[in-house]
Amino acid sequence: MAKPNYQFQKRQKELEKKKKTEEKLLRKRDKLTDQVEDGADQPATDDDQ
Repeated sequence: MAKPNYQFQKRQKELEKKKKTEEKLLRKRDKLTDQVEDGADQPATDDDQ
């Protein structure tokens, strides 16, 4: 029976974690840009008064 390759498993886990964090950052960035764009389209009523 072959013994497990723990280095390979660790590397795969690290790659999955890195990919997940990058996707999370992209989602956050997209969410922030959507909020900024939405805020720019609306007129500022409090500042005008």
